[in-house]
Amino acid sequence: MKAYIEEALRQVLRTIDGVPEDFRPELEKPNNPEHGDLATNAAMQLARYLKRPPRQIAEEIAERLRALPLDPRRVASVEVAGPGFLNFRFAPDYLAQVLADILAAGERYGRSDLGQGRPAIVEYVSANPTGPLTVGHGRNAVLGDTIANLLDWIGYRVTREYYYNDAGRQMRVLGESVRARYLALVDPNLPTKKIQVAEGEWVEVPEPFPEDGYLGDYIIDIARMLYEQHGDALRDVEDITPFKEAAEKVIFEDIRRTLARLGIHMDNYFNEHTLYENGKIWEVVEALREKGYIYEKDGAVWFRTSALGKDQDTVLVKRTGEPTYRLPDIAYHITKFERGFERIVDVFGADHIATYPDVLRALEVLGYDVSKVDVVIYQFVTLVRGGEPVKMSTRKATYVTLDELIDEVGEDVTRFFFLMRSPNTHLEFDLDLAREASEKNPVFYLQYAHARICSIMRKADEVGLKESPNPDLTLLRHEAEQALIKELMRFPEVIQEAAQTYEPHRVANYLREVAVAFTKFYDQCRIIGEPEPLAQARLALARAARLVLANGLRVLGISAPERM
Repeated sequence: MKAYIEEALRQVLRTIDGVPEDFRPELEKPNNPEHGDLATNAAMQLARYLKRPPRQIAEEIAERLRALPLDPRRVASVEVAGPGFLNFRFAPDYLAQVLADILAAGERYGRSDLGQGRPAIVEYVSANPTGPLTVGHGRNAVLGDTIANLLDWIGYRVTREYYYNDAGRQMRVLGESVRARYLALVDPNLPTKKIQVAEGEWVEVPEPFPEDGYLGDYIIDIARMLYEQHGDALRDVEDITPFKEAAEKVIFEDIRRTLARLGIHMDNYFNEHTLYENGKIWEVVEALREKGYIYEKDGAVWFRTSALGKDQDTVLVKRTGEPTYRLPDIAYHITKFERGFERIVDVFGADHIATYPDVLRALEVLGYDVSKVDVVIYQFVTLVRGGEPVKMSTRKATYVTLDELIDEVGEDVTRFFFLMRSPNTHLEFDLDLAREASEKNPVFYLQYAHARICSIMRKADEVGLKESPNPDLTLLRHEAEQALIKELMRFPEVIQEAAQTYEPHRVANYLREVAVAFTKFYDQCRIIGEPEPLAQARLALARAARLVLANGLRVLGISAPERM
């Protein structure tokens, strides 16, 4: 309907002298239902071009729309209100047809072919295998996975990819940490030392333990596993490789298991180290050098980003010969283009906000179409209990793991709470609310609505009220019935907007509006006990509401229980 009215508006505006050729009228759902089903302030926007009062312009537009004419089976009325708003009301017969279409589409309702099967890649999580996934990783994981779902729903062929590095300093420190714990098991009399982890806080560790080592209990568990497998055979092994490889294997298994608990399964794991092995890293440096954007200074290799709009130049290779994060990231993104992806989405935490623009600058210099790359930056998470923040610190190994969070509040609640705020806002994860097993909990409110509809349909079946294959949906003229249909018809538009903006919280917010509209409908419109034609029509409306709730929850990766 929105597209139909927008096209009619554009058609009329082309006939009015003085309207700019590139003017695009915008239609929105009014907050107040009394103002119609869709409204536009186009007349007020055009007043400065046409040099006439907005209401006069609105009256002219309305008159020309009526003369087209707008299909009365779809649009019941066009009204001018206030200083120059144009309000549109849907025809009841049109709403009946919309409801029939929803029921016919079933589980596919909300899907579209905007993406036309084009290949898209969403990179998310991408945590190096140095420890268990934390709550911070959780927001990344759920956000990225839901964005991938949304792109799939609008017709893209989506690849979910996890990018990681099992080489470099972090992994070396991981191996050294495991080796130190292993040696302490081999020799209980091994000397120890204390490492300060915070002001006034010290941790006792074996003497070989690196100063910046990993202190979590999982390191001790991995060391114990090695001791059980090899005894003291690794006592004199100076090479940390067996310790590092054992840790990587165990940690990655743990990461995959944690993601699977949230219904997250990757299509591909891309190892940064392959970019060194195949020379892609150094190909980037030489390609940028040929373009005149590389120079050497103080033993380091610099990228001349000051010539590309940045305040200063950027180091790509340190004087030690070790690349900075930007260089392999550039090479990695080139592989995404080489693999033919037409939409490239990166999900990063706020700590990447200063680095990713350099990657895009390099790609553009090298001739790649950076308009295909979208970077979603999300803000960090604070766990709150009793109104107070729960302390998290990876360095001190007192962080809250994602598994611990799931254990406390459950998979569905974890996913929903990570999704119910815009990615670009800081998220306070209220553990008390998350544990609330009632309709106060926003995800339970939606699931209760779905389960309630299932219960209604079971009850209808028990009393002999069967669903009709062709119910008379034109009987649904009650205000609450029509309000619910109008809410349900918005679902495809909400999915498309959420996918295009990478904002899954739009779907979460919308589903609450559906649940509220259904509750009002059910409170005001009995199903069982009404004349059979009306009861069957209302039962069909309830089934459509269940469909939308189930489809929306599926997009969010959340279950839609039939009983609660």
